[in-house]
Amino acid sequence: MRVVVLGAAAGGGFPQWNSHAPACRRARRGDRAARPATQASLAVSLDGEAWVLLNASPDLRQQIEATPQLQPREGLRSSPIAAVALTGGDVDAIAGLLTLRERHPFTIYATRRIHAVLDVNPIFEVLARDLVVRRPIALGEAVTVAEAADGRRLAIEFFAVPGKVPLYLERPGEPPPIIEGEETIGIAVGDGQRRLCFVPGCAAMTEALARRLTGADAVFFDGTLWTDDEMIRAGLGTKTGGRMGHMSVDGPAGTLAAFSALDIGRKILIHINNSNPVLLSDSPERAIVEAAGWDVAHDGMEVTL
Repeated sequence: MRVVVLGAAAGGGFPQWNSHAPACRRARRGDRAARPATQASLAVSLDGEAWVLLNASPDLRQQIEATPQLQPREGLRSSPIAAVALTGGDVDAIAGLLTLRERHPFTIYATRRIHAVLDVNPIFEVLARDLVVRRPIALGEAVTVAEAADGRRLAIEFFAVPGKVPLYLERPGEPPPIIEGEETIGIAVGDGQRRLCFVPGCAAMTEALARRLTGADAVFFDGTLWTDDEMIRAGLGTKTGGRMGHMSVDGPAGTLAAFSALDIGRKILIHINNSNPVLLSDSPERAIVEAAGWDVAHDGMEVTL
């Protein structure tokens, strides 16, 4: 199973378009320790022929141009992109679908709740329904999404993780509750021998989620913030990580602690906010996560399982 990280950053990317914070300034100056990153997405394939995208970020066109594996190979128009699977309805997970509007057949896999979000927004009708199949998947349902010439099959399965509704669906003046349902999910991808889990957004570790992740050959997990109040202390926002539906990397209830006893082959942080110092390869925080056995995803990173 082949995996390419199309984007490693959280919403807004790195550097964020309107951020003049120190890390973003370093990235714009070409500082090698502050590597730019587009918004989080993976591409997965069995044989390098048909590729399945996990989320379609607003940066998808740029990501395709940076990834030869996803570029047209034959005829006047073609694409090796066979499907897109969505972890939720946030803008940084679905906006890239609009890039795929030029009458190319593929399948969109999502929960019924997220398909409903797409269905009520008429802009997504640019994805011609006579070519683009919208396939709902129930939580826990394994579905084959690609097949290699040698008969191997790539399957995905959705599972619930603690999260919240997308920002644009929040009710004004009401903090959204953290829920486990079809709004925020993780995706397990497997070929019968290897298993990858993609969880770019997660508000808390639960016993059920820990059991789900245990034994995976690789887990790409929410690395949005280093500490819960990171953006507030930096003067970049007014919300905590918990308010945004993201657990922090550090701290007693953070990702490093939650994963310390889990048996997982490879652990990789993804969906990293521009305020998170782990984006900087020379930061003490990067050294801490690497010492704990974690990798930090970067655009173009390739993983073979």
